[in-house]
Amino acid sequence: MIFFDSYAILEIIKGSLNYEKYSETIFITNTLNLSEVFYSLIREIDEKIVLDIIDSLNFEFIEISAEIAIESAKFKYKNKKLNLSYADCIGYITALKNNMKFLTGDKEFERFGDVEFVK
Repeated sequence: MIFFDSYAILEIIKGSLNYEKYSETIFITNTLNLSEVFYSLIREIDEKIVLDIIDSLNFEFIEISAEIAIESAKFKYKNKKLNLSYADCIGYITALKNNMKFLTGDKEFERFGDVEFVK
């Protein structure tokens, strides 16, 4: 099973060939990543179109528990030199806690375990 980072979801929406093999699966993510995706798209596309795009995707959301929130903050602090976003840290820790690979193209995560890095 794979956790979809915002980066991965956006690449699929944009039709990136590197992410084509992931496009027909359930997008397991959290609502924070959905918020990032929505924000990124609405800056360039009309809100109605963005809502249609979001509605056309097959999402499954994992709740961000208190444990995940705390572990994410620890992870962000431990890796503060990388300047990781909270959303990325929360997504990565959510993936780890749920025994999933973290799908992303964010270069900062290429060095970590349980990451499926696709540029």
